[in-house]
Amino acid sequence: MATPFSISTFTPLAFIYLLFLSSSSVLSSVNNNITDLLSTHPDLSDFTSLLTTTAVAADLAALSSLTLLVVPNAYLPTAEYTPSSTNLADVLRYHVLLEYLSLSDLRRIPPAGKLVTTLFQTTGRAAANSGTVNITFDAATNAVTFHSPTSNATMLTLIKTLPYNISILSLNSLLIPYNLDLMASETRPPLGLNITKALIDGHDFNVAASMLAASGVVSEFEADEGGAGITLFVPTDEAFADLPASVRFQSLPADQKAVVLRFHVLHSYYPLGSLERIVNPVYPTLATEQNGATSFTVNISRVNGSVAIDTGVVQASVTQTVFDQNPVAIFGVSKVLLPREYFGRNPIELNKPGGGAVVTAQPPDIAFSPGNSPEASRLSSPPGGDMRSGAVGEGFGVLRIFVGWMCIALCYLLQLL
Repeated sequence: MATPFSISTFTPLAFIYLLFLSSSSVLSSVNNNITDLLSTHPDLSDFTSLLTTTAVAADLAALSSLTLLVVPNAYLPTAEYTPSSTNLADVLRYHVLLEYLSLSDLRRIPPAGKLVTTLFQTTGRAAANSGTVNITFDAATNAVTFHSPTSNATMLTLIKTLPYNISILSLNSLLIPYNLDLMASETRPPLGLNITKALIDGHDFNVAASMLAASGVVSEFEADEGGAGITLFVPTDEAFADLPASVRFQSLPADQKAVVLRFHVLHSYYPLGSLERIVNPVYPTLATEQNGATSFTVNISRVNGSVAIDTGVVQASVTQTVFDQNPVAIFGVSKVLLPREYFGRNPIELNKPGGGAVVTAQPPDIAFSPGNSPEASRLSSPPGGDMRSGAVGEGFGVLRIFVGWMCIALCYLLQLL
């Protein structure tokens, strides 16, 4: 006869299961938006604003482990360093270390120092290894110093730590990478490129040019020619013609169509050489900025010698350079980039009673790449840091379910004893 279920029998196993669930919740919580973490510190408001206006804050959503070096308002002459500087975004990326460093880690740095890779190194715009920072620790004074080839900064204090994913440290000045002049773009006249005309002159982008003009988003793109620049992946006319009949792209509501067009744009200038050398493949798009840091991202990599853009639904390749002059790059791509958020499994409802075709956005089934779901809090793999791909995240979820069922089974067996 089975003994009555007792609290003493259940509690240890239940506690283990609940502890496992809570640990996974803590893991998810480290995906906090960096700007949210900084928002409770008014003395960091200027630096936080620069992260947001240059779109570097969105770049951070693709990292699983990082140390962010921030500069308080009192040490940051914001009148000089404004978002109109093309190089400013890369300077900020230079303050993102692709490795989690706690205070104890910093105090164990050897006398010769420690070289750490920054997010700037992954852009392909850093000459040689100029995207690295050398960190030294003086045991006599407990001073931690960060060295670039052209500047030094001393750590002021630890702002925030979320072991072992996010560490935020404050410095007493900005670090400037080698051969990068913050003020260089201040005197450069704006490019003023007419993107629609550039596409028409390309002779194979008439559909895209027409859609951009009709949607009005082209004016947004042209406004983004300043600052960190802009990179457009524009489908050829043939790419639009090759869309399957089941993909009613033209039937999307105007607001969703505009989101898809923004999905074809990166909020930074990336010449072809930079795209070919990309290390960290997950990139936010202009659509990411309006819909959440983990949504509407693309994976960029080299496949068979070409630059490939993978959305999780389609994989397109860069077929030609339409225009490339800092701060604007326009590339022709072989396919229309379809985001999973709108074009996952069965996203289009046809022949709805009482009307014509209706397009509805359905949630995707399984993420092919990290961070594609607006609800997700997954982070992707940075070079030089802890790596968690979408597959690892899914494996973690399966493991959690498995452990949960094992705990329930053990509880049941103990009742029978």
